[in-house]
Amino acid sequence: MITQPSGLVVHINGWPGTGKLTIARHLAERLGARLADNHTLINPAEALFARGTPLYRSLRAAIRESVLDHLARAPGEQSFVFTDALSDDASDTRAFEDYAELARLRGARFVAVVIDCDVEENLKRLTRAGRSKQHKLTDPAILLDLRARHRLLRDNGHAVVEIDVTTLGANEAAEHIAGRIFA
Repeated sequence: MITQPSGLVVHINGWPGTGKLTIARHLAERLGARLADNHTLINPAEALFARGTPLYRSLRAAIRESVLDHLARAPGEQSFVFTDALSDDASDTRAFEDYAELARLRGARFVAVVIDCDVEENLKRLTRAGRSKQHKLTDPAILLDLRARHRLLRDNGHAVVEIDVTTLGANEAAEHIAGRIFA
């Protein structure tokens, strides 16, 4: 395991199906960090209410707010890894800033990671068996629409690690990210 700086907050951003969760698991293990993937925050609302309804949105927001509030009070030496699929719109930018604010409140180092892969590989990964059981996006048309209309959010105010994972396994990608964090 790599020696970590005190209070690291890593945010991994990428399109659905790029391997964020698998990479994040490997990275969290390397960093001795806790993992809070986006589905940890989304799935309770998804299980109870139709996506996009007022009750879905309010429960999702309340869960996210409560989790971030609790993490702000966690021991300072604890590190956290988050995953998300955030694009270049205003609400996603606000959500991203919540992670940066968490790091600030904790006195932690914040690292934004953007992962991407080519479209063909992304579609292949998106439709792999088992994704739908985890309430993950599996519809190629939705992914193609997202990729056509938006760009992955890249924040200019923080350290950013960008990585193309088209030909990388999750373990290799995590090793690359950890190397960049500690460079």
